[in-house]
Amino acid sequence: MRPGARGGTKGVERIAPAPAWLRRSATGWTIAVHVQPGAKRSAVSGLHGERLKLRIAAPPIEGRANAAAAELVAELLGVARARVRVAAGERSRDKLIAVDVPECDPRRLLPGAP
Repeated sequence: MRPGARGGTKGVERIAPAPAWLRRSATGWTIAVHVQPGAKRSAVSGLHGERLKLRIAAPPIEGRANAAAAELVAELLGVARARVRVAAGERSRDKLIAVDVPECDPRRLLPGAP
């Protein structure tokens, strides 16, 4: 600190800690989700434990729900679909979705988030 400077944080933007369902990765973000396939429409519907809950209209057949989940996340974050993939849990409702765009902010996926 320079002489005479105060140790305050006025004017410094504070970044809130990431929620439990969100982790920083080497290439961007990893989002822990719980997928409910066969819903009336695709949307983020809140939390399911410590995971983000995605209601997906596609059925859980031949990877259609996985593709629709990745597509929904890409659309809501405004990133290219090719930069979003299911990294783990392809045959489970609990999945990890990788978003290879470090500059996006996945915290805004949760309804009511700033």
